[in-house]
Amino acid sequence: MTAESSRERLDDDDYPAYTMGRAAEILGTTPAFLRAIGEARLITPLRSDGGHRRYSRYQLKIAARARELVDQGTPVEAACRIVILEDQLEEAQRINEQLRGSDHASQRTTRT
Repeated sequence: MTAESSRERLDDDDYPAYTMGRAAEILGTTPAFLRAIGEARLITPLRSDGGHRRYSRYQLKIAARARELVDQGTPVEAACRIVILEDQLEEAQRINEQLRGSDHASQRTTRT
């Protein structure tokens, strides 16, 4: 492995760089919370060769949002569902914006 490929991995939000213990520490929560959101299918950690859970920065961002909701009194299952729905809504809005942009571009070409 070269130094350049190591840097690329560090910059990759999807690279599973964090152990369960480290992820829990970063989030200020417990490994049990991470297992619970995994069981609720909010995130699916990758597994190391030894079978240990490994989390990416992107997964930690999602877990942090779920933790915010749980800290506000939302049950874990409901928090996970809310985060999933928020993510789906954001994706739908992004697609709509892209379609609107391509629709405006096609309208300009047909007018000229």
